[in-house]
Amino acid sequence: MSGKKPPFPLLKDGKRHDGRGPMDLRPIQMKVGILHNADGSAWVKMGRTEVIAAAYGPREPPMKAMILPDRAVIRFRYHMAPFSTDERKSPAPSRREIELSKVIREALEATILTHLFPRTVIDVFAEVIQADGGTRTAAITAASLALADAGIPMKGLIAGVAVGKVEGQLVLDIDQVEDEYGEADMPVAAIVGLRKIVLLQLNGVLKPDEFLKALSMAWEGLKRIYELERSVLGSKYKGV
Repeated sequence: MSGKKPPFPLLKDGKRHDGRGPMDLRPIQMKVGILHNADGSAWVKMGRTEVIAAAYGPREPPMKAMILPDRAVIRFRYHMAPFSTDERKSPAPSRREIELSKVIREALEATILTHLFPRTVIDVFAEVIQADGGTRTAAITAASLALADAGIPMKGLIAGVAVGKVEGQLVLDIDQVEDEYGEADMPVAAIVGLRKIVLLQLNGVLKPDEFLKALSMAWEGLKRIYELERSVLGSKYKGV
C-alpha cells in the first residue's frame, strides 16, 4: 500500500494482472515430512511464495525459568531468508519479523492442546525462502502442517489467506504487486473445522460492507486451502 501508481493495470476486463479472477487462489503446492532432522515439517508454495516450516517437541525446555507447570511453552520464529526478496535482506530479524513471530505464535497457541504437555517446550520455525506476497499466511499454514506432521495434538488445522482491495475491487489471495499497489490487505487465518478465526489483520481501509464481504471471501479461500492440507496429510499417512 505505497500509494504509487502501478507500472501496469492490476485489473483489466475482470481479470487480474496474472490472469486470475477475483476469487481465484494462486496455484498451491504442499508437502509434509520434508526434513529428516525435525519432528515434523512442511513445505507450502502459494504462487511464487515458498515457506518451509519445522516443528520440534514437546521436549524439555533449555532453561528452567521457561517452565510452565500447567502447559507447554510455544516458541515460534518467522524469518525471511536473505535471498527471499528481490533485494538482499539482512539475515538479522527485522521488527516486522519479530512482530509476525508473536502474532503467529499466538494463533498457534489457540489450536495446540498445550495442557497435555506441562513443563515442556514446543518450537516451530517458519523460513520464507521466496517472497511474493502472503508470506505470513503461507507461514501459518506451513506451521500448522508441520505440527500435525509432528503428531502434536491440536483442535484443528489452521489455514491462512489474504484478501486485498485492488483498484476498488476486493480480490482473494493477493500477491506482492497487488499488496504493494493495492488499497488494502487483510490477512486471515482460522481453525477452519471450528470456524474460529485466530489471526485477522488489516493494512489499509475497508468500509464496513467491504470488510464483511472480504471476510466471506477469505472463508471461501480458507476452506479450499484446508481441504488441500487434509489431502496432503492423508496422502502421507494413508495405510499407516
